[in-house]
Amino acid sequence: MTAKEKLLELKNSRAAAIKAAEEALGRGDMAEHEKQMDEVKSINGKIEAAEALLAEMWRGGAPDPEQREKTPQVGDGNPPLSGLKKAVKALANAARNGFRVNKAQGDNLSEGEAADGGYTVPEDIVTKIEERRDAKENLLGLVTVVRVKTNKGARTFKKRKQLKGFATVAEAAKIPKSEGPEFERVEYSIEKRGGFLPVTNELLEDSDAAIGQVVVDWMGDESRVTVNKEIVDVIKAHASTALEGLDDIIKAWINLGSSFRATSAIITNDDGLAWLSTLKDKNDRYLLSPNPADPKALQLAAGPHVIPVKTFDNETIPSDGTKIPFIIGDLKEGIFYFNRRQMTLTMSNVAVAGDFNAFEQDMTLWRGTLRDDCVERDADAYVYGQVDTASGE
Repeated sequence: MTAKEKLLELKNSRAAAIKAAEEALGRGDMAEHEKQMDEVKSINGKIEAAEALLAEMWRGGAPDPEQREKTPQVGDGNPPLSGLKKAVKALANAARNGFRVNKAQGDNLSEGEAADGGYTVPEDIVTKIEERRDAKENLLGLVTVVRVKTNKGARTFKKRKQLKGFATVAEAAKIPKSEGPEFERVEYSIEKRGGFLPVTNELLEDSDAAIGQVVVDWMGDESRVTVNKEIVDVIKAHASTALEGLDDIIKAWINLGSSFRATSAIITNDDGLAWLSTLKDKNDRYLLSPNPADPKALQLAAGPHVIPVKTFDNETIPSDGTKIPFIIGDLKEGIFYFNRRQMTLTMSNVAVAGDFNAFEQDMTLWRGTLRDDCVERDADAYVYGQVDTASGE
């Protein structure tokens, strides 16, 4: 079986598991539903591995021209193959030389001055890192992403205010001045975030593609977890609201007002999904159900109100003991993520960091950094609620 056929088989298996999970949810069999969803997560991992293999086949060339024509390119927006392969080769060579920029020879892949004497990751590789980051559970799609080029700055927005309309004016009387728009500034300050990865020195003797993939996988996963944590920290800094049950959730959604309700959703974790899955109406019908227009999506239907539901695992959005998070609103309006798209790498085979002694253990420590900031834009756009299961609700 070819890699392409294996990928197709995996996708068919995933579709079958999703359908089985939907049917189980529809008949209220939560045990079977959870079993099928676990199967979906397992298959997703296998699909990711198969797609990565196909991507390498495409970049490196298939065994013969006919097979190359049949091999699909994985991922939209990839740069031309020659450009990406050149960037991977340059990255691998930089790794073998300790990510040191040789200015005497002119390093045309670095942007500006090298940070900490290290290596600025080329744009082609940064794009692949961000694609890797987006491949798993990621909160970044819920917020507004703003790309910036400076360390500090601000954005100006018109305030939302209640207009009073024109006044009634008598004949020949003076027309009064109307209230003009008001503006506010949302400031950002880019911060450096980083970590290190210990690897064996044998990796540096491996192929260019292997070295490049290690960097992409590592920085992509670390970037995803970092961004998720930043967004969750902003949400947690928002004033929390105790939700006693379904009525409080509906009330919080209604109180968002028409400005946000049309684009709002309930965002929660696996604990929240389990709690919502227990809610029933007077006729013993479950209130949580698949969206008929998009069976993969969930919605909460309570009387005349239908609210989209988006769930993430407990690692992405953790519960606070017995308190389950329920973010109700529009995070696109509520939170801004400022991304400078600047990543740097340095390495050392003699450094000591924590329990790792690179020299003694014949390893190399890679240190990666990225620069970004996450801030709240509009506190009225969402509600940070918590359902305490200890209360018996």
